[in-house]
Amino acid sequence: MLAERLLSSAVAITQSRYFTDEPRGVSSLPGPEDGKRYLLYAHVPFCERLCPYCSFNRFPFAEDPARAYFKSLREQMRMVAALGYSFGSLYIGGGTPTVLVGELCETIDLARELFGELEVSTETNPNHLVPEILEPLRERVQRMSVGVQSFDDGLLKQMDRYDKYGSGAAILERLQSLEGFFHSLNVDMIFNFPSQTEETLLRDVASVKASRCNQTTFYPLMASRSVAKQLKRTVGMVDYDREARYYRILSESLADTFELSTAWTFSRIGGGMIDEYIVDYEEYVGIGSGAFSYLRGDIYLTTFSLRDYSATIAQGRMPVAVGSAHNRLSDRMRYRFLMSLFGLRLDKRAFARDFGVSVERGLWKEMLFFRAFGGFATDNAEELTLTPRGRYLAVVMQRTMFADLNNLRDTARNALAPEERTLLFGDGAGCKTGCAGSQ
Repeated sequence: MLAERLLSSAVAITQSRYFTDEPRGVSSLPGPEDGKRYLLYAHVPFCERLCPYCSFNRFPFAEDPARAYFKSLREQMRMVAALGYSFGSLYIGGGTPTVLVGELCETIDLARELFGELEVSTETNPNHLVPEILEPLRERVQRMSVGVQSFDDGLLKQMDRYDKYGSGAAILERLQSLEGFFHSLNVDMIFNFPSQTEETLLRDVASVKASRCNQTTFYPLMASRSVAKQLKRTVGMVDYDREARYYRILSESLADTFELSTAWTFSRIGGGMIDEYIVDYEEYVGIGSGAFSYLRGDIYLTTFSLRDYSATIAQGRMPVAVGSAHNRLSDRMRYRFLMSLFGLRLDKRAFARDFGVSVERGLWKEMLFFRAFGGFATDNAEELTLTPRGRYLAVVMQRTMFADLNNLRDTARNALAPEERTLLFGDGAGCKTGCAGSQ
């Protein structure tokens, strides 16, 4: 579709100018600004199975390196506290944060010791939905997000998840058993997988409804350049031309049970959702190997090397680099525009107050585009809200931005030593004896 292709190209061009091909190292993250709200993101880059479509920093799980990593992660958390940050929310992603539940609990407990009461979200995989992992987290975690991706057995086998995580029916049964266990149970799904059909998509929607979760996130398949090549070899080309149709099917078929909370997150009506952190918090601090921070208009990335991460932390320094090529007012305005519309509403008065210019003057091209293609349902002096067409345009912007972040991850991986690159993209056999001395 013309509008989506034009928007995707425009965002990609703009973002490519923002991100640098040569991140520059700095000694530390900047300190907090008075009165600003921040979220803390912690990355745990270990998985028992590496999925072919995933662009995040992840390594095959081995217990000794993972325990040493959690220790370094907690030390970096202390460094962030020493900078003066306070947080209301902690989001723990991966990888698979629950690979060592005792270490995860110790990390959450330290965060509460350092920063006070926190709203905690964490991710897991379906094979970890067992009492010995979930019980210690019941009082520590408010939002549990389970990476299901699909309930279709054929797709699970293509994604190399069936043998490890079980059949779609088995996963559904585990999810149903968790009703009421956490304040919010989110089920992560993928749409527009190359071999996915409309019929399998609708069956996935029916399974999500039957799962009794109170939130679901349907991500469009997003791939960096390297992952796109791998996907083409394993499961086929990603067809972006049908993405809009699949998104419309999702929105319409979920509407009797769920309501939109972001452009691709659906909350069960009356389900008590905890919002996605990228919508609630404009700026965030990321800790852990491969984590990103967005602070004062700059992107910071933490080294992707497990070896360098632990060694630098042990020296009392943060292994971070600036990943943005420049920091302009227009970039910060575009980021606010993108995230606000992804969250379904832009506050025009707050925009003008924070940037000293109206959104119409500051981002006239973006406003012209959305108006021309019927993207706004509300467009008055106070706010912008979106039509169904506008919501899909927000999905396109977000998917394109995430793909560009994935390309930045590719750049970071290129700096890894050969043995660590093998662990990222190989079968992980070398990790069984300790990740090639990475700790």
